[in-house]
Order: sequence, then C-alpha cells, then structure tokens
Amino acid sequence: ARAPPAARLAIATDMNYWDYIHVEELLALQGGFDDDEQKVSNDEALFIVVHQIYELWFKLILRELTSARELFRQNPVPDQKLASAARSFRRVVTIFEQAIQHFRVMETLTTRDYLDFRDRLIPASGFQSAQLREIEVLLGLDDALRIPLGREGSYKEALKTADGSPSSATRRLEARLASGPSLKHYLYEWLSRTPIDGSSEPEAVLRFLRNYMRSMRAENERRVQIAIDKALAPADVERLRARYEAENANAEAFLLAEDDPGADEATREKRRAVRAAIVFIESYRDLPRLAWPREVLDRILEMEQAMLIWRQRHARMVERVIGRRTGTGGSAGVDYLDQTALRYRVFGDLWTVRSLLLRQPSVPELEHASDYGFRVEDSP
Repeated sequence: ARAPPAARLAIATDMNYWDYIHVEELLALQGGFDDDEQKVSNDEALFIVVHQIYELWFKLILRELTSARELFRQNPVPDQKLASAARSFRRVVTIFEQAIQHFRVMETLTTRDYLDFRDRLIPASGFQSAQLREIEVLLGLDDALRIPLGREGSYKEALKTADGSPSSATRRLEARLASGPSLKHYLYEWLSRTPIDGSSEPEAVLRFLRNYMRSMRAENERRVQIAIDKALAPADVERLRARYEAENANAEAFLLAEDDPGADEATREKRRAVRAAIVFIESYRDLPRLAWPREVLDRILEMEQAMLIWRQRHARMVERVIGRRTGTGGSAGVDYLDQTALRYRVFGDLWTVRSLLLRQPSVPELEHASDYGFRVEDSP
C-alpha cells in the first residue's frame, strides 16, 4: 500500500545525497586485479574510473534508444511523440560528445605507465563491453558488417568466459537480442508508411521517384552546361559528363532498389518506400507536417555521426598511448578500431540520400502539398 503523505514526507526528509547516489558503493569499485585499492597505482585508478564512466554513459544511451525504439514500434506512430524521439537522439549525441572528452584524460597516461599493468589485463578487452555491443544491436548494426575481433571470431563468443561458458556479459547481450527488432527496423517500418505526395501506394512511390530522377538528370545536365559555358576543354567536359552519368545511374539503382540483385520484389518494394520517404521528407522539409519527421532524421544522422567520431577518437587515443600493437583481447588493436569507424554504419540510406538531394528550385512540384499543411486539430 502507498505510504500516507506524512510518511512520504518523512522518507523524503531522511534522504541524503550519499545514500541516493550510493557514493560509498561507487567509491569501493576501483580495487583492480586484487580488489584492493591500496595496491592500485594512480595510473591504474585512472584507467578503471574512465572505463566505469563509459559504462555509465552507455547505460544512459541504451535507455534513450530503448525509449525511441518503443515509440517507433507503435503503428501508427503518434505525430506528437516525434519530439520526444528527437530529444532522445539529441541527448545521445550530447553524451557521445562528452564521452569523447574523456579520451583527453586517458591521454595523460603515458605508454610506460600503462605498460606497467597492461599485461595483467590479458585477455580482457574493451571489445568485451556488453553494453557497447547492446548499443550496436539496438541501433540495428548488420552482423554482416561486423569485423572479427581475432581469435574468437564472433562478437558473441568474445563475451563468454575463458572456458566457453556464458558470462554476465553474454546473458546481458542475449537478453537484448531477445527484446525484439532494432530501432532501425521500426524506424524503416515507420518511413515505409509515409504518404508520398498524398499516397503510400507503391504506384505513387514509383511515380514520385521517376519524377525526382528526371529532375536529377536535368540538374546534372545543367551543371555540365555550366562547365561548357566556363570554357572547359572538351575532354574535361566529356569526363565530367561521364561522371554525372555514373551518378545518375547509381542514384536510379539506389532509389529503385536495384542495387541488390539478390533481393526479392517484396524487399525491393519496401526499400523503395523507405528511400522515397527519406528523399520526400528532406526535399519538402519546410512543409509543416514534415517538420518533426525531418527533425527525427536529422537527429538520427547526427547521432550516428557522433558515434563514428567517438570511434575514431578512441582509435587515435589508443594509438597515442600504445601504438599499433596487438590488443589485450587479441584484436588488431588500432587497425581493428579504425575499421569499425569506417564500416559500422547503421543508417546507410540516410547518408546515401545526402548525395541525391536537389536545390529547392529543382525539386518536383507536389500535387497534394496541402495535405502536409497544418490540420485544424493542430491549431491552438
């Protein structure tokens, strides 16, 4: 039963900072290898504390991403809730930006200082951060993109104990995998339902894409004409024309979902709907009903960029402190970290569309632009 008001007031009055934050418990977690802080050097304490802080940041990121996924799991997604999703993504961006600054603290650790205790870490590795793997899974990182750590191969195997049995990290990751599809899955489902110029029917999607591609070709031809007017040499003009023709072909293959020969027609239809929605939202972003969808896409792209920059900064910190030696977990060290920064992209369609957007005067005119204005119930 709920406590009466007087009792609740007494509980609140008895609360203090150190109990609420669990300060003593937190300060007792830096015992190192021997669980004895007296044997831990200042350098090792720095190493432990910074990594513990990262795990706390990861916990917050997971909470925000989970909230956003649950929002996009709804069908339909309430328009008025999109601001909440954008706020979650913005918070994740800020956390990554703050986390990047912690690498400066790590860089106060000299190579020789770190080597004094590094060998005792083997085979432990940052790769064994179950929460970082959870973030990747929750976002929707494709397993086909994953780079093997080294001796274990699978990222799941790397989280097991030395004798191959499940660990707390394994159980944490398995629980995340069992929690349902990723944020990307539900985000793309939401995008695929976007009305394109008044309709989400496949025919309307194709009609919009073909109109858009005609505008793209006209825009690129205009650029070739500018080159001719600027008196470029004929050979240079032809090279430029060939480059734009290749751009046109690549754009059409992407927009029509013909860039994956192995995909069946149902998959291609879904991809066309998603990609058309991204182009549509970005191209007509000033229409009132598209304002929050556009904000969501902007924040997601910003979030992935922040995570990529975090990965790159991590690699540079590691290279500065220990160079390009093999990692404690058996990975290629800096080379592995650099590859993750280059390959680990979840929302590839959002990035690709950036190469296809047109100037406002070149965007095809909509037949049903009024459908995306303010509704009566939207007005105060």
